[in-house]
Amino acid sequence: MMTALSHDSTLRELATDQGVLRYHEAGDGPPLLLLHGSGPGVTGWRNYRHNMGTFAEHFRCLVLEFPGFGVSDPADGHPMATAASSVARFLDGLGLQQVDIIGNSMGGIIGTQFALAHPDRVRRLVTIGGIGRNLFSPGPGEGIKLLSEFTDAPSREGLVSWLNSMVYDRSLVTEELIEERWAQATDPDTLASARLMYGSEAFAARSAASAASDEAPYWAMLHRLRAKTLLTWGRDDRVSPVDMSIVPMRTIPDAELHVFPDCGHWVMIEQKAAWESAVLAFLTRRDAA
Repeated sequence: MMTALSHDSTLRELATDQGVLRYHEAGDGPPLLLLHGSGPGVTGWRNYRHNMGTFAEHFRCLVLEFPGFGVSDPADGHPMATAASSVARFLDGLGLQQVDIIGNSMGGIIGTQFALAHPDRVRRLVTIGGIGRNLFSPGPGEGIKLLSEFTDAPSREGLVSWLNSMVYDRSLVTEELIEERWAQATDPDTLASARLMYGSEAFAARSAASAASDEAPYWAMLHRLRAKTLLTWGRDDRVSPVDMSIVPMRTIPDAELHVFPDCGHWVMIEQKAAWESAVLAFLTRRDAA
């Protein structure tokens, strides 16, 4: 039976040399690190609050709140860079050498980069959309464009448009969801952090830097990934369209791909039961001798 968990009962703090990292913890067993995505008003709790009970029956669930999103203490630097460094800081602070990782969208990229940099520290990796690159569909996707528009000029209408792009079933975009996202997304520090990632100026600067760089992007390094990987995707994802999955599916040495119908970017929310079943089967499967 799924356990009901509350925000306050699961909230924890870890003091580090770069500020306090906040996280949610539930369950006993092997450690399972859950990494949230990006976007207006996002938190780890909001991404995974309805999934933690299921996974806590099998794992010690640890939902990390990345710096720069209004929950953990902010850190100096680009939010993607500070998110990546916070994973090692968090695991070291808890004395954890190896974990399984679930990463949603940006969290999947961060988890993949961590697994590439620290191959002995990630046993199994689950991603939810987000990783790879567009092959057949235009890039950036519709949801990313709406995210950039909101970040440049925040409005309730812009927030609703972006939220609607995240899901297949728009009834999931409730007034309660809009209100909680709006309050956090318009916090001045959180908004400033978002503009470093998704503002139109940041997009232009990143495109120029990428064109001038000789450094290979992370998706070109996926053939080096040693962790067994489950790629999960919504067939109707308008943020990271499903054709993005082809590069990781084909190049990660030990990868499986599960595509969920009638489902947008938030697979863990919109196809909750089916997604949890697939992920649990993958994480608990015994390795062949």
